[in-house]
This record gives sequence, C-alpha cells and structure tokens, in this order.
Amino acid sequence: MPIESYVPMMMFAIVFGLSMDYEVFLLSRVREAWLCTGDNHASVAHGLAATGRVISCAALIMTSVFFSFLLSTSPVVKMLALGLGASILIDASVIRLVIVPATMFLLGRYNWWTPRWLDKILPHLDPEGSPPDEPARSPATVSGTPAAPRGPRSSSRPL
Repeated sequence: MPIESYVPMMMFAIVFGLSMDYEVFLLSRVREAWLCTGDNHASVAHGLAATGRVISCAALIMTSVFFSFLLSTSPVVKMLALGLGASILIDASVIRLVIVPATMFLLGRYNWWTPRWLDKILPHLDPEGSPPDEPARSPATVSGTPAAPRGPRSSSRPL
C-alpha cells in the first residue's frame, strides 16, 4: 500500500512539537545552572542529570502509546504509529540525551554567545523573577538603552 500524502506532514508536525518540548525542558535546566554558576561543563552535566530520566520516561511512554496503535486495522494509523514511535525513540535517546549535551559541552562558553546587534534588539526577560535579595531588572533603563543581560558574563562582550 502506498504512503498517504498527508502522513509525512502529520508525522513531522507531531514529532517536531514533542522534540521541542524535550529540548526546552533540557535547555531550561542547563541555562538555570549556568546562570547560577557560570560553569558551562557543570551546567550541562547538571541539566542532563536533572532531566535525563524525565525525558527518557516521557519518550518511553509516548513511544509505547504510539506503538500500541500498531494493533489497528487501518494501514494509515499503522504508518503513523510506527513512524511516530520510532522517531520519538530516536529523537529522545540519541539527539536530546547524547548529541545536544555533547555539543553543548564541546562548544563551552560559545553556547551563550549572542552577536552585539542581536543582543541590543532582544528583550532581556526574567520569567521566574529575580531572587528576593536581588533587585528586579527592567527591560530598559531610563535612557532607553537595553539593560545588562543576566548571567555570569554579558553575551555581547567579545569572546
């Protein structure tokens, strides 16, 4: 039976959404650790240790759910089930838990570098708020220049 034309597009959309969810979860923990310590290697290790099990379990659950649809009698559902299950398994185990942390470890401080022109344009948000002992940062100062970025070093300084 030929592959229906909409199956690859649907698979891509679903896999992209789930993989971005895992990516945001991992990188938010890495960035939190980096903001506290300024040590990239320790931050990557801490972020992976904090989220590795959760990402693996979530991917295992989603893979099991998708593979359960292989019992369906519809060929289209079987195509989606096999494609989504295999994609999530590969994405979570290989990409999110091996390649992304390894790349971040190798790139070191370059993970956090932003070009000066882009750093001026982007807002410096603090979605979780500043700790009680630290004053809240505003997005712009009175003169209209962007506020200093948060973290151990400014991302606009040259490396």
